Amino acid sequence: MLGIIKKGDALYALRRSLNDPENVLQSWDPTLVDPCTWFHVTCDPAHNRVTRLDLGNAKLSGKLVPELGKLESLQYLELYMNNLTGPIPAELGQLKSLVSLDLYHNNLTGSIPSSFSNLSYLKFLRLNGNRLTGRIPRELTKLGNLKIFDVSNNDLCGTIPTSGAFSKFTQESFVNNSRLEGPELMGFVRYDVGGCK
Repeated sequence: MLGIIKKGDALYALRRSLNDPENVLQSWDPTLVDPCTWFHVTCDPAHNRVTRLDLGNAKLSGKLVPELGKLESLQYLELYMNNLTGPIPAELGQLKSLVSLDLYHNNLTGSIPSSFSNLSYLKFLRLNGNRLTGRIPRELTKLGNLKIFDVSNNDLCGTIPTSGAFSKFTQESFVNNSRLEGPELMGFVRYDVGGCK
């Protein structure tokens, strides 16, 4: 039972940090101990663990919270097409079961957390249409299951990785990042060159 309460606490922390003009989170009531009864939350019926959070295109604004990293059974985090601001918490890299992370078309800032390299099951990482800055973490090249990677329409800089999972991504994944150079040429372009911040 304690595990369920912790999951509810993590989700309620998110609710408190968001502005919800359409009341899509109205059912997220901390007095209802089991968050599996809340709308937009899907749980694994066998273990009663949160596996999906579906809040795409819900007119939400506000910030993501580090507490989301406590949802260790989460497989799908869908928060696309909202008006989320601020950085992406590095704690999302603790979501070891995550298959899909969709944060596209928000107003997120800061860098892409290198902790995402811990998400070994991740297949879909869509961060396009934000205001992200900094480099694409080289650690992400070790994500062997990654099928879709989209960071287009941000303000990223540095060079585009070409090794590992990144060998199969086209330029479409990276377009409209005016400070992003690439693809990286092994032995010719140093990764740490320039004032990329």
